[in-house]
Amino acid sequence: MTALCAAARQLAPSRFLQDVPIIAAPLADLLHHGPSAPVWRPVREPDQRVRWTVSGHRQT
Repeated sequence: MTALCAAARQLAPSRFLQDVPIIAAPLADLLHHGPSAPVWRPVREPDQRVRWTVSGHRQT
């Protein structure tokens, strides 16, 4: 997650991150909760957790 967040900061000036939500999930969370659970973390806000169906809008 740290490397993805660092790479996202380099893309920050472009509109890419606003147009394409980039999310990642730790393998342990995927195995424990499943891919449909809100275990995915947007690289721009790694403390937030969302479902994989995130459309770029905040979900709780």
